Amino acid sequence: PLPRPPWGRLGVKAVVTTGLFVTALWNLRCFLNPSKVSREAPKHMEPLVVLVWDWPSKQVPNVSGDICHELYGITGCWLTTERQLLDRADVVVFPHTRLQPGRDRLPKERPPGQNWVWVSLESPSNTKALAGWNQTFNWVMTYRRDSDIFIPYGKLVPNRSATVNIPTKTNLVSWVISNYHRTQKRAEVYKNLSRYLHVNIYGKANKKPLCKDCLLPTTSKSKFYLAFENSIHQDYITEKLWRNSLMAGTVPVVLGPPRANYEQFVPADSFIHVDDFGSLAELATFLKTVNSSRYRQFFAWQKRYSVKLYADWRERICTICTAYPSLPRGRVYPDLESWFNT
Repeated sequence: PLPRPPWGRLGVKAVVTTGLFVTALWNLRCFLNPSKVSREAPKHMEPLVVLVWDWPSKQVPNVSGDICHELYGITGCWLTTERQLLDRADVVVFPHTRLQPGRDRLPKERPPGQNWVWVSLESPSNTKALAGWNQTFNWVMTYRRDSDIFIPYGKLVPNRSATVNIPTKTNLVSWVISNYHRTQKRAEVYKNLSRYLHVNIYGKANKKPLCKDCLLPTTSKSKFYLAFENSIHQDYITEKLWRNSLMAGTVPVVLGPPRANYEQFVPADSFIHVDDFGSLAELATFLKTVNSSRYRQFFAWQKRYSVKLYADWRERICTICTAYPSLPRGRVYPDLESWFNT
């Protein structure tokens, strides 16, 4: 037989070596940039795209990058305000305060599988023009516990401090009020209560506005704070309780839903309800005569909990991604006004 030419063996080795090299490069490319290689990844492997059609507040914060993970530890959630990404969005968020009358400014079509969320932190008394939004939204996101996505104004979170911190007190009762209307229940209660004790009033309504960093130091100096809601509805418990009272280290005197409703949010011994007394005269007497031992009992909750406020809309909207897997599919609210006013 004729001898095999020496370059034959080298050719085979070269082919094998080149093949191994190309394979290694391909694997490295897959490792470094998997999204470029497999554009047909399963849907659940991709981040959930949440488009906020109009931002709830006047100032739109930075939502670029993986903001939900960076700020709140919520993974697989991508927020955007870019309307041109409508076709890619899994969820579209519509804050009620930004909705215009009629549907002219809403998307003309809804891509298959996309869900629309109606968002409101206001009470039914302060939420108008709901009738025009029937058969529009798949999910609701409000302060009510029976919402698809529950967004309270605040909550108590467990801690292990086992300490009680009561700021120094220099006056009895304070109240911060911006919008005062005589027809409101809280205006009537304040007027009658003020016959029996002095209330230090701050806010725009009394021409004593407080700067953002002045609020807590001011209310903390009072033994009690009037956490009076502007309207009375189930679960409508706002920052007046969470921030102005509990976080400030003062005892809230609440006017809102029944005591039993408050006790679903905070311990029964952490607040005073206006309805606890037969009259406002009795309430005033209690506030003026409570002894230090009894007063200290109102702060027992601090041994087990601390206050968490929800003040950033980015955090609220990121929670949609947490709730998303368990939310109902294929449902539309037929009568939004009826549901919200129930």
